[in-house]
Order: sequence, then structure tokens, then C-alpha cells
Amino acid sequence: MTFAQAQPMNQSPGASRPGILPAVRLLIVEDDTSLATGLMRALSNEGYDVAAAVNGEEALARVRSEPYDLLVLDIGLPGIDGFEVLRRLRAGGYALPVLILTARDAVDDRVRGLDLGADDYMPKPFALPELAARVRALGRRGRGQVGPRIVHGPLVLDTAARRAWLNGEPLEMAAREWSVLQVLLERVERTVSKEAIIEAVAGLSDDLSLNAIEVYVSRLRAKLEPAGIRIRTVRGFGYMLLEHHQRSAG
Repeated sequence: MTFAQAQPMNQSPGASRPGILPAVRLLIVEDDTSLATGLMRALSNEGYDVAAAVNGEEALARVRSEPYDLLVLDIGLPGIDGFEVLRRLRAGGYALPVLILTARDAVDDRVRGLDLGADDYMPKPFALPELAARVRALGRRGRGQVGPRIVHGPLVLDTAARRAWLNGEPLEMAAREWSVLQVLLERVERTVSKEAIIEAVAGLSDDLSLNAIEVYVSRLRAKLEPAGIRIRTVRGFGYMLLEHHQRSAG
């Protein structure tokens, strides 16, 4: 079962309401059809181009075949759950922002979702105005970061071809530097622990240490900071890749 594409009600194609980026494409993954229909109606009224999927397999197929700016993902899906959908997307290099919807209010579930690469979460039940506000924030962040190509200011990563450019010039990185940078790019403005970075790149080495992560981050800073891309140290925890416009302003 699939949902039809929802168009903004009482608006001409391409129109947008104040504060909403035009043509933001949003995919809702929710197996509760009444909730999904309500969300589609509410968010299309906010000016979004909204589609929906009822299970994880359909969601993955849609993201791989069509460009989306934002994913609203329910955890309790039939078949593969939302955690597995998120894991596969991040493993495939898809950096579009993901907002998790979950009836599970346990801290461990929230932490697991964030560690897998979610950008935000909302427990059910939730207030639609708050959901709309969070979608607006994530939608602004996600523009230009859909699919296997990640754009971050003057930095471009093609995660499928494993190539990178900085200010239009090829950027050479060792395999581990690339993996650390990709983890940070997938969680811009979010603190990422050293342990989470090690877990994300563990396939490259069985003996990767906290000190090694510090070395790779130092190398990345040397390459990126001249272009205004800053990696902030969060003392006692890990690192945060800052939004590019904030770095340029500073």
C-alpha cells in the first residue's frame, strides 16, 4: 500500500508560506494510515511537498529513487523497523535529516536513534505545531544534502564515488579521515562522542583508539579550517561540526 503525493492545499504549485523554503520535499514513514494522512494534510498545508510510505522497505526504495529533503520516520514499523531503516540510510551515505516519531519514551531508545544518525525525535503523542516547527528547522538544514552527495559550504563529498572537493578542488583524505568526516557531516551541529565515531568506522580497524580519533580530527582541521570549516571540540565528550554560515560569520 502506498499513499498518493500530497500537494499544499489552497496553494498553487511551487507556492510557499512565509518561513518555509519552496519545494521542500518531505517523506513520512508511518504505518498508522490515519496518523499518516493527518500528518500529510497538516504539513502540506504548511507548504511542503509531502509523500508517505507505510513500511521500511518502501521508504528505502523511495529515498533511493527520488530526492527528499527530510524524513519523518516512525520507529515501530512492520518488517524492518525505523532503527534499521535509519542504519541502512546512513550506511549508504544518505545524509538527509531524519526526525524520529516513537511511542517508546525510554531513554535508551532515544539514545539509540540519535547514535544511529537521527537529527531529532518526538515521542507520541505530540502537538502538531511543535512537529511543524521541528520540521521547519530540519528542512532548512537538509537543503542540498540529499542522496549520496553531501554539500557543506565549500565542501562536497560524493559518498558513492568516495571523492571529495573543497572550493572546487579535489580533496585528498585517508580512508579513516574520510570516515570520521562523514560521521560528523551526517550530524552537523550535534555533538558526536569519540566512542560513536569509533563504532561508525570500526570496520576499518579493530584497534582504533580514542587517541587515534584525535589524530584524524587534527588532520581534518588542518585541511578544512583554511576554507572556514570548523570542528569544535566538546571537552570531555567528543566533536561537533559547526554550521558553515556560522563559521563564515565568525
